[in-house]
Amino acid sequence: MSEAPVQNGSYQLAISKDGTVGVQLLGRIDHHKASGMIASLQADMEARQPVKVIVDLNRVTYFDDFGVLVLNELRTYLETSGVPFSLIQPPPKVGEVLALTNFDSPEPCEQIKPLKIDSIIVRLGDATIHQLYHIRYLVSFLGSVVMCAMHVITHPRSLRYSDTMVLIQKTGVDAVPIVGLISFLLGLIMAFVSSIQLEQFGASIYVASLVALAMVSELGPIMTAIVVAGRSGSAFAAEIGTMRISDEIDALFTMGISPTLFLVIPRLVAAIIVVPLLTLFADLFAIAGGLVISVSMLDVTVSTYISQTLKALSLFEFVWGLAKSVIFAGLIAWIACLRGFQVRGGASQVGNAATSAVVSGIFLIILFDSIFAVIRSYW
Repeated sequence: MSEAPVQNGSYQLAISKDGTVGVQLLGRIDHHKASGMIASLQADMEARQPVKVIVDLNRVTYFDDFGVLVLNELRTYLETSGVPFSLIQPPPKVGEVLALTNFDSPEPCEQIKPLKIDSIIVRLGDATIHQLYHIRYLVSFLGSVVMCAMHVITHPRSLRYSDTMVLIQKTGVDAVPIVGLISFLLGLIMAFVSSIQLEQFGASIYVASLVALAMVSELGPIMTAIVVAGRSGSAFAAEIGTMRISDEIDALFTMGISPTLFLVIPRLVAAIIVVPLLTLFADLFAIAGGLVISVSMLDVTVSTYISQTLKALSLFEFVWGLAKSVIFAGLIAWIACLRGFQVRGGASQVGNAATSAVVSGIFLIILFDSIFAVIRSYW
């Protein structure tokens, strides 16, 4: 025999003479009722001190993870008192939720273990091994690019000319507006700032010399290379990285096609062709920007400005700037393709590769430009 059921909104209790308490959950068990049910059930269990608890879920109309939380809290509370806990065979939908949350496991809600922090020596060693692996891959990739470039020189027909022309258009032609605008504004700013100082000494004519020398030998190649690294370097890394995670590069290996020859060399050739041309455009637009300031603010005639520009420039300065732009182009294409080949994982790694390609490209541009400056100073 059992006592009369005890009603409580979302559940009712049936207490037997032998101390067994039957808990029948009713209606919806969701986030609106979970917290109240947990507190109420624990209070009822504490008041009645059951020998055994049986939970009946047959009259539950809605059950989700908050219902699982109610059962888990009740079971945990009873286990601390050594009271057995069991469920009457639940309905199919409730059983699916219990199975998804692994309710029958001894520890369905395991605590997250704190991360173990390794010692500084372990982290240093791990970072060293990681960097050595990347250096090995970098050298291997560089050797592959050099060998494929030599193969193209000795076998010109192996170069994919159609893809190279498309890449020339994307890397060079499409970049002309932004390179021209940036260079024009840079030349305009340089002329404006320098004119404030030079005009005090009556040397306004040398604004043309300053803009021409600075752009042709230094700023023209650097600014053009930075723009190309941001536009095309990131695109190279993203394209190759996407092919890596979609197994297209593995497919090239399977078909006996060299991925370096197929993907890297056309991009390298396109960059080496268009970056020097873009540098020439950058020089011309910067000189035009200086011309605008000189004519409008310094009362320098157009012919005088052009004459002073040609007088300041030499063949060495012109060739030096173009030579640097060729080196920068090779660095941009090489590091961008390398970052693309290093992609592992999912789509987020493609974005990381594109970002790394831009940052690494700009770093290499500045590094090699400083090396060229030291070489020129001791030439």
